[in-house]
Amino acid sequence: MPRWLPRVLARIHRLAAHGKVRFTDKAYDELRALPLALDVQDAHTILASLGLNECAGRVVSGAAAEWLYVFKPQIAGIALYVKIALRQTCVVVSFHEEGGDEHPDRD
Repeated sequence: MPRWLPRVLARIHRLAAHGKVRFTDKAYDELRALPLALDVQDAHTILASLGLNECAGRVVSGAAAEWLYVFKPQIAGIALYVKIALRQTCVVVSFHEEGGDEHPDRD
């Protein structure tokens, strides 16, 4: 397990539990397009309960030169791809079914 993971996961849990989550327009559209009929509150719940074993690594954003953390939780039998930037809030960059265009590098 990467040394950074417990600290990052604790921060995501804390921000999500306090509702300090923002979605990029792209991530919000992806959330709404899921066949699971999830809403923003469901997404907060998913973020607040992410586990260590659901982490798929981290990548550096080309746009902002910051770490983006990738998780792949299973919800109702569907594998999701969730990419997060941590700032003052938890910024959800991607929230879609696994198997899309994005393939993160493992750290």
